[in-house]
Amino acid sequence: MDIAIYAIIISLVALLYSAYLSFKILKKPKGSEKMQEISNAIKEGAMAYMARQYKTIAIFAVIITIILAVVFRNNLAIAIGFVVGAVLSAVSGYIGMNISVRANVRTAESAKVGLKQALSIAFNGGVVSGMAVVGLALFAVSLMYSIFQNAAMLIGLGFGASLISLFARVGGGIFTKAADVGADLVGKVEAGIPEDDPRNPATIADNVGDNVGDCAGMGADLYETYVVTLLAAMLLALMPSVSGTYNLAVELPLMLGGVAIVSSIIGTWFVRLGKKENIMMALYKGLIVSGVIAAAGFYFVIAYTGNSLNLWLATLVGLVITVLITIITEYYTSTKYRPVRKVAEASVTGAGTNLISGLAYGLQSTFLPVLVIGAGILAAYYFAGVYGIAIAAVSMLSLTGIIIALDSYGPITDNAGGIAEMSNLDAKVRKVTDALDAVGNTTKAVTKGYAIGSAALAALALFVAFTEEIGNFVTEPIVFMLTDPTVIVGLFVGAMLPFLFSSLAMTAVGNTAQKIVIEVRRQFKEIKGIMTGKGKPEYAKCVDIVTKAALKNMIAPAMLAILAPLLVGFILGVKALGALLIGVILSGLLLALFMANGGATWDNAKKYIEDGNFGGKGSKAHKAAVVGDTVGDPFKDTAGPALNALIKVMNTFAIVFAPLFVMYGLNLF
Repeated sequence: MDIAIYAIIISLVALLYSAYLSFKILKKPKGSEKMQEISNAIKEGAMAYMARQYKTIAIFAVIITIILAVVFRNNLAIAIGFVVGAVLSAVSGYIGMNISVRANVRTAESAKVGLKQALSIAFNGGVVSGMAVVGLALFAVSLMYSIFQNAAMLIGLGFGASLISLFARVGGGIFTKAADVGADLVGKVEAGIPEDDPRNPATIADNVGDNVGDCAGMGADLYETYVVTLLAAMLLALMPSVSGTYNLAVELPLMLGGVAIVSSIIGTWFVRLGKKENIMMALYKGLIVSGVIAAAGFYFVIAYTGNSLNLWLATLVGLVITVLITIITEYYTSTKYRPVRKVAEASVTGAGTNLISGLAYGLQSTFLPVLVIGAGILAAYYFAGVYGIAIAAVSMLSLTGIIIALDSYGPITDNAGGIAEMSNLDAKVRKVTDALDAVGNTTKAVTKGYAIGSAALAALALFVAFTEEIGNFVTEPIVFMLTDPTVIVGLFVGAMLPFLFSSLAMTAVGNTAQKIVIEVRRQFKEIKGIMTGKGKPEYAKCVDIVTKAALKNMIAPAMLAILAPLLVGFILGVKALGALLIGVILSGLLLALFMANGGATWDNAKKYIEDGNFGGKGSKAHKAAVVGDTVGDPFKDTAGPALNALIKVMNTFAIVFAPLFVMYGLNLF
């Protein structure tokens, strides 16, 4: 059987499994009329935002498609691939969000029965997203390859997936954190009411944001990472040094992806509570089983293709990186360990010491992941050269299905807790949802660390593919010398871009949060009876504010990702552009780790205090921790995760337009 056809079949299996679990979840009871009313408000807000976001993105997508079709009229595969990548990226994000806004109320209702039942629904809701993402990603790459039979024709696919992911990440991140920060500043700090209190006019917007940011955003993010990683490995396989050494080098990533989907499906069956009811261990069981089965499956694939076992060792490198980054991220973000507890302790003396401590641990958290990624790169290169690095990245992405399940589990349980509180359910129910949500905060942090690490390996492989693409159009090899001023300028500009990008994203969150604060204060003042529960807040106004702001402010960061390589490539030439890509990868990786881990540390420090430590809810330490969490929110859920997409958009864009930069660039210096 043709390998691409095999991969298509496996991808359809993933999509069918996703559909099966979706129908299974939808059969579960939805709870009382009050619970359904709140759930429907969240669902309608999320759907309305997604519809408006995709309409906005569609305008840019159509313009870019036309440009690609005109510029590359002799190679329409690029424009076609861009459309396929963009559409399926949007679909993957939509599916994740769609099931999340339906699983939340069912999780809250099942919490009345017990922890086991609630965990099952929340996790399976995440599995729907995970299987849909990996299924669509493998389907897209396999289908395009089976049609064009040339990996070089697929670069448009990666560009389309990356660009839509960037819009989704930035827009969703602005929405969710502006609503969250606004709700916290007025609700918790000023009014002294709980996070999901129905009296807070921003609470529905906050719950909507969990879905459009963490579910839709992460789904689109890891969809494009999966696509781009497969694509990078397939492009590197075209190098004579690789194709002449390894059998079926181009098709091998597709085979590994198919095996990984099967291992992830099996792994989901092992997520169940033991006697100790350790939720995190139950989730990790599924991840561990998936990894072990994937490792075994990779061995048989390598043996079947007749390749050296060194390639199998490269796949193990990718799995080991995943495990180590998971452990490191959990250490820095879980309430069980020193960093979170020390930040919580620092809150006792005020917001200033909380911020200093959180920043310090966030900065420190970049150290071990960089060592792990660096060691992994060296090991993979030792085993199988540059192709080994790409295969390690493919192996790392093999766990994407179950990783997304862990990530989407977080917002589902967060929403479930909000629905339970706003519906005034029994304290026992809230105890169950709180236990699920506490773990969800850690899983969301862990999956962000995984996404950042995998993006680094994928970006490195893409950079090598970029240099190979340039080599096809120049007579002499391109050498990036630090004595070349254009290379130095490219490095500086590239290293600066993630900071400018993050500034744009965080400014958008801050400005929008201010509008939410003003609106919530207005409603508290003008709507009589809100605080007594007799008056009903105008939830829709807060949803509308963050929707408009997110759609408006997601454009500038996305355009930065396109215009920067375009201008540098045409004005300074491909050497400067290559240096720019190196700078973006290096500073983007470090800044993303710092922001994602630091933000999660602040978040869980607040949660640790709310659990009754250092004075508990309402204490001075708690108010200081809320300030730290307010700063950390756009770190971990807006700017930090979006840097992954920024790195890959710029790399795929550079590969697509590399021939034009060589042939028509001004090369002024």
